[in-house]
Amino acid sequence: MNYKTLWLVVGFGGQFLFALRFLIQWIASERAKKSVIPVSFWYLSIVGGLTLLVYAIYRRDPVFILGQSTGCFIYARNLFLIRQAA
Repeated sequence: MNYKTLWLVVGFGGQFLFALRFLIQWIASERAKKSVIPVSFWYLSIVGGLTLLVYAIYRRDPVFILGQSTGCFIYARNLFLIRQAA
């Protein structure tokens, strides 16, 4: 696997993890018969967001970097608040 292909795998992997969180949230909501956001949603958000941030840094895309770094802060804050409430 060459260098460029590896970075495409990282980018698509991050996007897959980020999108998977919506599937998890949908399944949890359907099971509960109401809108819920499971903790796994936030973990997938932060892992997918960090993976995409690494890819954005590699691409040197300031818009993408700002968006993902801001999002990662919010996801981490939600996990902190969840842990604090437990």
